[in-house]
Amino acid sequence: MFDGVRKDPSNGQRVLILGAGAVVTPDEIRAVAQTLPRSYEVFVHGQLKFRVGRIVWLAISKDGERMGCGFPKEMRQAAVEAEPHKFLLPNESDIRFNWIHVRLDAIRTDEMRDLVEEA
Repeated sequence: MFDGVRKDPSNGQRVLILGAGAVVTPDEIRAVAQTLPRSYEVFVHGQLKFRVGRIVWLAISKDGERMGCGFPKEMRQAAVEAEPHKFLLPNESDIRFNWIHVRLDAIRTDEMRDLVEEA
């Protein structure tokens, strides 16, 4: 379903928007994450994170616009290059982890569910 076009902030290119207006919310992410075995919610410096044991596998930015989640390092660069309007590399201090950042306004609920369940 085509719902519009917007500019990708990373490179200014126009990208198609699927399901515009149906932005994934932090509450939707929480609902999925809470169903996963051994996962529990914590707040660290005001940021919502999910852990299994001591390992953080999912985090939602304070502004609710992005989520960071576990993601295979070997696939990360390809995902960012293929869909830069969706995916961002983690900051320099977190690049060593199996982690990727995702813009919530660029994904659909089914994509979020897949990312969260696979993280």
